Amino acid sequence: MISNAREMDAEQLLRAYKRQPIIEKRFSQLKTEFAVTPVYLKEVSRIQGLLAVYFLALLVQTLLERELRQAMERQDVPSLPLYPEGRPCHRPTAARVLEAFDNVQRHVLTRPDGHDESLITELSPLQRKILKLLGISPDSYGR
Repeated sequence: MISNAREMDAEQLLRAYKRQPIIEKRFSQLKTEFAVTPVYLKEVSRIQGLLAVYFLALLVQTLLERELRQAMERQDVPSLPLYPEGRPCHRPTAARVLEAFDNVQRHVLTRPDGHDESLITELSPLQRKILKLLGISPDSYGR
């Protein structure tokens, strides 16, 4: 292998090279899931701000996937039924997890006496399981 990274030895270079597909996958998400396309902004600070928002979205997605997968491993959960027809998913992606919560709605009604009442869609067993794996109380979700 040829590299300009002089501070790395051969083994470190090989390990870095093998991680490249993982990093490339995240960059492809910018173009597919986030639909990042050329944007014509006049100020450099706005370009930097927009890229920072996309970077944070990627970071949140990555952390969500990592936390869920690690929790599944710790609790010996081999898969979650996230694919169509409830087929098992062994390595859930953030897109699949968020898709599982698509039907959840939250409405706030203000009563004539001024008190607010929150109405939240009843969570499915799968949604409750995902929340528990992520360390979120299903009873407090959406409140």
